[in-house]
Amino acid sequence: MIGQIFSLAFLAQTIRISVPYALASLGGVYSERGGVVNIALEGIILNGAFCTAVGTYYTGSPLVGILCGVAGGLFTALIHAIVSINIKADQIISGIAINLFAVGITKFVLGILFHSSSNSARIRGLPHIYLGFIEHQRDVAHLLGNPMVLGTIAIVIASQVILFKTRFGLRLRSVGENPEAADTVGISVNRYRYYGVLISGALAGLAGAWLAFDQHSFTDGMSAGRGYIALAAMIVGKWNPLGAAAACLLFGLAESLQIQSQGGALPTQFIQMIPYVATIVVLAGFIGKAVAPGADGVPYEKEK
Repeated sequence: MIGQIFSLAFLAQTIRISVPYALASLGGVYSERGGVVNIALEGIILNGAFCTAVGTYYTGSPLVGILCGVAGGLFTALIHAIVSINIKADQIISGIAINLFAVGITKFVLGILFHSSSNSARIRGLPHIYLGFIEHQRDVAHLLGNPMVLGTIAIVIASQVILFKTRFGLRLRSVGENPEAADTVGISVNRYRYYGVLISGALAGLAGAWLAFDQHSFTDGMSAGRGYIALAAMIVGKWNPLGAAAACLLFGLAESLQIQSQGGALPTQFIQMIPYVATIVVLAGFIGKAVAPGADGVPYEKEK
C-alpha cells in the first residue's frame, strides 16, 4: 500500500482527480473576491459537462466541445449574476436554485438528444502531447500530456498574478472588500462583480469539460458534489488561487486514497466516506482562521 501511495501513478491519479476541483475553486475565488457568493458552481460544472458532451458529439471536435462547455458555464453564471447583482436576490438561494435546475434540465435534454435519462453517447477525448521520457508509464504520460492539465497549472499561476499584481485584480478585490470606497473613486461595482461571476462560470465550465472528457461521456449528476468541495477548498485556501489549488490537491489525495483502499479489509461504506470526512476535518481546522472578503455576499446599493 505504501508503495502505491508514493508511486508516480498514484500522484498522477491525484492530479487527475484534482483538476476539476482546482478549476471550479479558482472560479469561486474570482467570484467571491468580487463580493458574490457562488454556490452555483455545482450546477455550472454540470451544465459545462453536458454542453461539452453535446458539442463534441455533434461536431466530432473536442475543441468545439470545450468552447461549448465554457459557453454553458458562462450562460449559467450570467443567470446567477443577473439574479444576484441586478435583482439583488439572496445569493445562496440563487445558487441552490441553479444547482437544482441544472440537475433537472440536463436530465431532460439528455433524454431528448440521446434517448437516455442516465448518460450520453461516447465522445472523443482530447489529443495529447507526446511525453517520450515517461512513455514506459503509459497512464502517467497520457495524463501529464493532457493539455487541460497543463492549462490548469497555467491558469492557477496566472490567476495569482492577475488578482494580486494587476489593476484588474486590485479593482476586483476592492469591490469585494469595500464597494462603497471603490464606487467613490469611480470603479463600477456591478461591472466588476459581473466580471468575477462570469470568470467563475468559464472556469467551472472548464471543470465540467474535464469531467466529460475524462469519462468520454456525460452522466446524469456527474458533478457529484465537486462544486461544494471546490468551495471548501477555496475557503481553506483563504480565497487565494495558490492556496485553493493546494487544498484541491489535498482533497484529490483523499479521493485517491479512497480509490486505492477499495477491496481491502475496511468496509466499503467507510472507504467511500474518506473524501468527505477529509473535507469536514480540514474545514473544521481552518475555517476559523480564514476571513472572507469584507462585502462577500452583500448586494451593493448605490446611494442616491
